[in-house]
Amino acid sequence: MTLKLEDVLIESLPYIRDFSGSTMVIKVGGNAMLNPEKDTAIMEKIIQDIVLLHYVGINPIIIHGGGPEINEKMEKMGKQPKFIGGLRVTDDDTLEIAMMVLVGNINTKMVSLINKHGAKGVGLNGVDSNLIVAAKKKNQKIIIDGNEEDVDIGWVGETEIINPGLLRIMIENNFIPVISPIAIDKKGQMLNINADTVAGDIAAAMGAKKLIMMTDISGVLRDINDKDSRISKIKLGEIDDLIKEEIISGGMIPKIKGAEVAVKSGVEGVHIINGSTPHSLLLELFTDTGIGTMIFEEKEE
Repeated sequence: MTLKLEDVLIESLPYIRDFSGSTMVIKVGGNAMLNPEKDTAIMEKIIQDIVLLHYVGINPIIIHGGGPEINEKMEKMGKQPKFIGGLRVTDDDTLEIAMMVLVGNINTKMVSLINKHGAKGVGLNGVDSNLIVAAKKKNQKIIIDGNEEDVDIGWVGETEIINPGLLRIMIENNFIPVISPIAIDKKGQMLNINADTVAGDIAAAMGAKKLIMMTDISGVLRDINDKDSRISKIKLGEIDDLIKEEIISGGMIPKIKGAEVAVKSGVEGVHIINGSTPHSLLLELFTDTGIGTMIFEEKEE
């Protein structure tokens, strides 16, 4: 039986009451969401949902990725994208392309959509006010022809410090921050940093109630080829086993690791949802059933 509109609104009431005044970090990624040539309507709906959260008293902070669009731009410029352990190998040219796509293109478009729908968006990246101070990631160990070798993945960073003061000022003044995952090290070198990792780090630093990771799959699947095999809830203690079993693998690993950091810091729950589903953000937050995977820490009685 289809719920009446008034029933849907009543179901959402306790969630709105619980979430009002809280901070939520929303990481937006995935090809369909971030590439306007794929489907402009998807990003429009996501931004509408985020603006709605803002107007019911939630403080959203957006972190965006842009991997698929960076790949497309690289290929157009004759460069082949390369990944090790789910992280992009980033030389000087790749870093320049990443900054062009993330800061100059995606970030600006998201801010303009927020403004269009009646809120005040502000575009930021980790360089602004030393928001994300990072260190160059150490060489990664990989197996080549049966031998373990150290491989330098270039200008890829891992977070050392989040300085959240600027974000707090933005929220206090009714702005919605939109953050590109470009960081800076202590010597002034800019670094490409995984957006999932950044989202977890910022959620931790801001004491967020929720971290929402919007991607193009419906959470963690036991069988990647079976969309009905979604795991609705994962406890922190189950993560390592799921990685060993390769149920969590590839690009999902940074998402889960970012979720782990956030939950251990006190974030109530991390939700991985399919942002290509219309209004998935509202369905996950304001309904009893939800539509994604939630990572949480089981509280002792």
